[in-house]
Amino acid sequence: MFRKLNNKWFIMGLLVFIVIVFTVILLNKNDEVEALSKYGSRGSEVTQIQTKLKRWGYYKGNIDGIYGKQTLEAVKYFQRKNGLAVDGIAGPNTLRAMGIYTSSSSGGSSSSSSNLNLLSRAIYGEARGEPYTGQVAVGAVVMNRVKSSSFPNSISGVIYQSGAFDAVSDGQINLTPDSTAKKAAQDALNGWDPSYGAIYYFNPATATNKWIWSRPMTVTIGKHRFCK
Repeated sequence: MFRKLNNKWFIMGLLVFIVIVFTVILLNKNDEVEALSKYGSRGSEVTQIQTKLKRWGYYKGNIDGIYGKQTLEAVKYFQRKNGLAVDGIAGPNTLRAMGIYTSSSSGGSSSSSSNLNLLSRAIYGEARGEPYTGQVAVGAVVMNRVKSSSFPNSISGVIYQSGAFDAVSDGQINLTPDSTAKKAAQDALNGWDPSYGAIYYFNPATATNKWIWSRPMTVTIGKHRFCK
């Protein structure tokens, strides 16, 4: 009888131990998913972060897949310039802004949905109040840049390229877009290009950059002149 009781308590103790071990493993796994890439991390996601930040001018170091001091400072710089929480951690919001999608950073949304939302915000920040065709044309410029070898090859990459759009620099990219901007973004994503292949646009009444005036014009819509 005494031996049976001992066996019973041994089995119960073993089960409790197994439950505790699995709980600790799951908690650690969740922590890793939530934190994503941060100082000390290594791997392909870090390589993607370094590649994008170097292409956009935020990062000057080697692309080695190691989240060291230079990568940390580059991520902080990107976050600071793009209205994100400046913590140096490539969490879900920062990864989405970079156009890096994982099961954690996507938050259950598809890449196409994220692109629509980001393009809508860019259009709203850059061209709200412009004629509808002009808003679609701004979206088309983003899409034309994605296709061009001279620019980043993703919508987020184009929009968040350093110095590319005033709406990013002044924080208007974070405003909530209206239904018109969303519809214009969808039309641009669907391939409508009222800019006739333009990859630049500017307001002649406020432009101070002499170089932009030298670009071949394709069309003028509202206050914006579109050019190649």
